[in-house]
Amino acid sequence: MSKTHLGHRARKRFGQNFLHDTFVINDIVDAINPMPNEHLIEIGPGLAALTEPVCERIDHLTVVELDRDLADRLERHPFLSKKLTVHRGDALKTDFRQFVRDDQPLRVFGNLPYNISTPLIFHLLEHLDVIQDMHFMLQKEVVERLAAEHGSKAYGRISVSVQQACAVEFVLLVPPDAFTPPPKVESAVVRLVPYKESPYPVHDRKALHTICLMAFNQRRKTIRNNLKSILSDEQLRALDIDPDARPETLSVADFCRLANWYFENEPHRD
Repeated sequence: MSKTHLGHRARKRFGQNFLHDTFVINDIVDAINPMPNEHLIEIGPGLAALTEPVCERIDHLTVVELDRDLADRLERHPFLSKKLTVHRGDALKTDFRQFVRDDQPLRVFGNLPYNISTPLIFHLLEHLDVIQDMHFMLQKEVVERLAAEHGSKAYGRISVSVQQACAVEFVLLVPPDAFTPPPKVESAVVRLVPYKESPYPVHDRKALHTICLMAFNQRRKTIRNNLKSILSDEQLRALDIDPDARPETLSVADFCRLANWYFENEPHRD
């Protein structure tokens, strides 16, 4: 299959794979369920496969697009241009709070490039106070990591961080032939809904990220070894953590207890 789609060549450096399967597109838009008067933000609209059907249901859409050619195309689009605000820039460096109007929360969606999906989700976790929900097409393996339960191989830093903050729901599986060019992996759509009150409260999400980075840095080592610079065996046991446990065996609640201890006791915070 040609890598040129509607006159635009997919760019490897942007991780571009363009969605073209109408049935899959309709299923995704139905899952998002965009309603008039809601404030939707699309990350990486590409060739507008999702943008067009979403715009059929709403009056205005903000899109974040890094590729200048695609941004130009959207701004000149005969049907969409009147409904779109095109924000030219890197979603990883974008402050999503700038898009808030009248205190209305944002509904964020997109077919995310595989090469930025994980850092982008971490970036969006810093904006949850203004986000109502998120729907993303991701590599299936990434969705499995987001939803993984402790004790599984897929469970890791992003599992803990996302599950602390959001309800995670698998929406649908997307085969490679739904894209041009077809990727070498399966994709899936996930729904992330930020908790109004998390079942796993933390004082500070940065402390949680720090603890997870340290804990999962060497997965085969014990929690004792990975956290020895900040916690003793006695302190771990006092938090009901087995010092001999491997990081993937600790629950989200366990990591949140560790993060809260770290926040309360670590003297070198900013």
